[in-house]
Amino acid sequence: MNKDQIKGRMKTSTGAAKEVAGKILGDSQQESKWNLEKNLGKAQSVYGDFKEKMKK
Repeated sequence: MNKDQIKGRMKTSTGAAKEVAGKILGDSQQESKWNLEKNLGKAQSVYGDFKEKMKK
């Protein structure tokens, strides 16, 4: 596992948790912001997966 995979998965999980908090609090602006972070984390994780495949 490389650093992009780890960082991406961390961003995804924290973004998802904060997105839920935004929903609970009814703050659509925060919800959107954390949804974006969640999706950026997914992209970074996929990039890390790609790097791992290219090593092999």
